Amino acid sequence: MKKRHIILLVGIYSVAAIISFLVFSKARGATTNGISAPVPVDKATGQLSFDQKQPKTEPCPLNGELYSKQQKDWWEKHRPLGVMIENHENARPQSGLSLTDVVYEAVAEGGITRFLSIFYCQDAPQVGPIRSARTYFLDFISEYGDNPLYVHVGGANRDGQADALAQIEEYGWGAYNDMNQFSIGFPTFWRDYDRLGHSTATEHTMYSTTTKLWDFAKKSRKLSNVDENSDSWNLKFSPYVFTNGAPLSERPASEKVHLELWEGYKDYAIDWIYDKKENEYKRENGGKPHIDQNNKKQLTTKNLVVLYMAETQLNDEEHHLLYKTKGTGKAVVFMNGKELQGRWKKDGRTDRLIISDTLGKPVTFIRGRIWFTLLPLDGVITVK
Repeated sequence: MKKRHIILLVGIYSVAAIISFLVFSKARGATTNGISAPVPVDKATGQLSFDQKQPKTEPCPLNGELYSKQQKDWWEKHRPLGVMIENHENARPQSGLSLTDVVYEAVAEGGITRFLSIFYCQDAPQVGPIRSARTYFLDFISEYGDNPLYVHVGGANRDGQADALAQIEEYGWGAYNDMNQFSIGFPTFWRDYDRLGHSTATEHTMYSTTTKLWDFAKKSRKLSNVDENSDSWNLKFSPYVFTNGAPLSERPASEKVHLELWEGYKDYAIDWIYDKKENEYKRENGGKPHIDQNNKKQLTTKNLVVLYMAETQLNDEEHHLLYKTKGTGKAVVFMNGKELQGRWKKDGRTDRLIISDTLGKPVTFIRGRIWFTLLPLDGVITVK
């Protein structure tokens, strides 16, 4: 009888040990598989290295692209980040544009475009060259919930409608969600005179990283995914609706969208060339493939949205531009290798830009990057 009791106790202990081991292993696996563990950094690129073996089930709120739960756990710890990246021909190739979720492009001066580059669901190991603020870009970053991070180096500051720096203060962003390099400096920002591989003016050399910018916002401004009152950034954010792309059999063989925001400025002419296999548009600028310096990848988008907006040039010393970003106007959307005529509507600065078809139904976008281009009413667009 005593021997039988000993065998029974040994059996119970063994079962308990096995169960404990399995539970512990499962918990440890969940942590190391990315839900709680820190995301490792790729030593070669400096970019966060998410586990690509995990299933991609989680949609990015900004563009619907699917990522892993590990990546979602990461992005839910910060808020959208809008970075002003310039497009002067001496600033190319830029860094970070291939890792954006959404881009807004408009002429900033002299026919030269500039990008409001929105980062949230992806990490960019280097972003830039970073340039100054413009008032019309403030209207678009303002859509991204409460106190979106806005990154720039100075800005238009002449009295009048184009005074972006005064508007930033008026909105209550100064030294809070506004991240002006003039008030932050090194090591969050730094100048890299050698990154472009050719000599260039100082204004084309300012860089940062998304990790440094998000870390600064969290530590110095108390802005992570929530503010100092524990209010989440996305309480008033209205996401677009997304769907999967058309099957290969329904995609056209080719499509090319040619844009000249200022007619005749060939160095800044834009071509978006449709890739049927990948169901995306590849960007050329000034007749050359537009490349990201970080990874040597050509810039692409799943959704190209052309917004016809009235452009005016002020008579100040810098001849600053303004765009009619609020109200309604014509829009043309390119997705799945096809053209869709529509309208845009934006009621106010913080209101969402709505894109609708000709019947007034909001457009459902394809999962992936959305690239908005502001085209002056006399701009050139041809489709082949």
